Parts: sequence; C-alpha cells; structure tokens
Amino acid sequence: MNINVRILTKSVAQQYAFKRIVTFSTKPTQQAAAAAVPQQQEVTGPTVRKPIVPAHYRFVYPEFLPDPKVEWRNAVREKLERLDMIDRRRQIELPEFYVGSILAVTSSDPHAAGKTSRFVGICIHRERCGLRARFILRNVIDHQGIEVVYELYDPTIQKVEVLRLEKRLDDSLFYLRDALPEFSTFDENMEAEPLEEGAPVPINDIKVVLRPRPWLERWERQNLLGVANIEQYIKDKHRKSAEKVQKPWEKYDLMKQYRATIPEEEQKEIFAEVHTELHTLELQRKRNKRKRTFVKPKHLA
Repeated sequence: MNINVRILTKSVAQQYAFKRIVTFSTKPTQQAAAAAVPQQQEVTGPTVRKPIVPAHYRFVYPEFLPDPKVEWRNAVREKLERLDMIDRRRQIELPEFYVGSILAVTSSDPHAAGKTSRFVGICIHRERCGLRARFILRNVIDHQGIEVVYELYDPTIQKVEVLRLEKRLDDSLFYLRDALPEFSTFDENMEAEPLEEGAPVPINDIKVVLRPRPWLERWERQNLLGVANIEQYIKDKHRKSAEKVQKPWEKYDLMKQYRATIPEEEQKEIFAEVHTELHTLELQRKRNKRKRTFVKPKHLA
C-alpha cells in the first residue's frame, strides 16, 4: 500500500512540476566550437609558383608559338621542337629583331674564299613557326636587288647581328621590290647602332616611293601604311576592282581571328614551359655584352 501511494505522489509531482523557460540559446557558438575542436593541420607539399612570363615574349619569340591551324598541330612534335630550339639558342646567340630591322648574318659557305659569307640587309618578312621559322633579308648591291632566305635555326648560321633594331608600319615589306633602290640599299660595312637597355623598340615611320606600274603585286588592295605614292599610279578601273574584293567586315569576324591566332591561355602555358631557359640565356647575353664593352688598357699609369 505504501508503494502505490509513493508511485502516485511521484506521478502527480511530475505532472504539476514547474517547467523552466530558457530565453537564450544554449548551443555553443561557431567560434567556441572551433576553439573547442582542435584544428587538423593539412599536410601539403611545397607550393609551386608559376613563373611570370613577360608580355613581350610573344613578339620577341614568335617562332615558339605553334601553327594555329588545327590540322597541322601535334603536341609531341611541338614540345620536342621547343627543346631543340632552346638547345640551338645555347650554341648561338639569336637576338631580338623585327620586320624592318637591319641585320648582318654570317653563315658557312664552302664556295666562299674564307668558307664563310656575310650578308647585310633589311628584314622584309618573317614566317613559319618552330624549327621551320625563317626570315628574308634584302639589299641592293651593284644596282641589283638581292634577297636571301635564312632558316632561323639553320646549323650553318654562325652569327646573327642586329645593326639597327626598329620596326616598320607594316608587317611585311615585300613592296620594297617595287620601290626605288635607295630604300633597300645598305652599306655592307655598316656598324651596329646601340640601343639603350630597356628602351622601347623605335618605329620607323618612313614611307617609301614606288616605281611606276607594272608591280609584282596589286599593292592598292593591301591597305599599306608605309607607301607614299600609291594613289599616283592607280586609275579608276583599279579602284573599282579593289572595291569589289574588299572585305571590311572581316575585322569584326571573331572566329576568323580565333582561327588565325593561338589563344592567350595557350600562349602563357607554352612560354611558361620555356621561360626559365630563355630568361637564363637573356641574362648570359647581357653579361657578354658588358664584357665586350670593357676594354682593358694596354699601358697602366
């Protein structure tokens, strides 16, 4: 009997018990929870920083960029060619130059007197990519225009000198073939014109004068900036034919520009691969130039 009374009183007390109301949250805050739980240190390897590739590399080393045509692309061949190009640059100094620069190229020639030949001329064109990259030099010697095509990575080339580093208004100077001879004549004993280190490459805004027609090409259709008297020899029939073949909408064709160039992301990836070697070769070339400028005196005071 006592047991029943005891159970009854306990149940009644639980029924009428005062319930405490909590007006605030008892859950721990995020900061307290983070402090209570020890942080697990992630074990990661050393962070590899990608080299910062200068923006001018795509102009100084255009041959390192592959051909934009997809059907001619091969990733393995391009990578092997870049390795061969860097190895060749370790053997010979290939300086920076552009279309319009005046160069002197010394190459081996078994038919020459000293087994070497040196040609001075203006660079009128650069084309192709990889190991097939080449450039064309032009000069007028004995009233005769002479052009020599050089493979940039040809093993027969012994020395490449930049006598005057500059650019022109056009990307190609083939119209010098129809210009007056004085615009393509350069002294074979021309001395190098030094350019201050870090100075921008000057742009020569000279405009050449063409000879009367007939020309090797229809220059009036190419929107040339470096020709002065092209309107002098054009007639109405030439203007009408030029208007028929004009395509002013092509400058807005983004897909055509995309197919004709390498995407910027891929350019950065390619130059990041060879940046270390090229940067080392640049520093070595600058050291060699400083050594050449210092002349040890013969007699000490």
